Amino acid sequence: MFVNSPDRRTLFRFFLASAILGLGWRPAVASEITAPVEQLCAGLTAIMKAGKTASFRQRFETIAPVIGHTFDLQAILRQVIGPRWALLPMDQQAALADAFRRYTIASYVANFDTFTGQQFDISPAVRAVGTDRVVETRIATPGGKAHALDYVMRQESGGWKVVDVLAEGSISRVASQRSEMRSLLADGNGAGLLVSLRQKTAELSGGIVQ
Repeated sequence: MFVNSPDRRTLFRFFLASAILGLGWRPAVASEITAPVEQLCAGLTAIMKAGKTASFRQRFETIAPVIGHTFDLQAILRQVIGPRWALLPMDQQAALADAFRRYTIASYVANFDTFTGQQFDISPAVRAVGTDRVVETRIATPGGKAHALDYVMRQESGGWKVVDVLAEGSISRVASQRSEMRSLLADGNGAGLLVSLRQKTAELSGGIVQ
């Protein structure tokens, strides 16, 4: 099978090493705040370069630990759901957390699937917003277009992690998810939201991940 092929694994390690060495990724001077974002950009560059030769499943499994290390997905999910989170049974919280993790990873794999010379630029200047910090990045294309993705970082016992992503500097991913997900909790439990997250993950992955 593809996933178990030693040659494929070797090729994918080469892609990751190339990204870390800066082929398609320009790192800032690493700091404890910017380091997680730099690791994410390296991982995304790797799966983009492998997009035409690696399966969705392999790219999913490769970027999953990077996203798990970079993002505080539990904190993001609690922000999205709001006060109702505390009212959900623990088994439902666990199921939602797993479904949200899979959906988030699948979203990145689906959206970063082709490398055409894009360049990640990470600003070494970190902006303070209260106790949080914002790491600014730009994705530049060979055609000269650039898109801003800013990462809101929060310090925890395990270090700094992403708790929101701002597209073009102001469009909050947490805010955009909040209205949709909360509407699915209108019946007072998380069953509808769980089904929706699993369906979206399946759609993004072509049924490979659910």
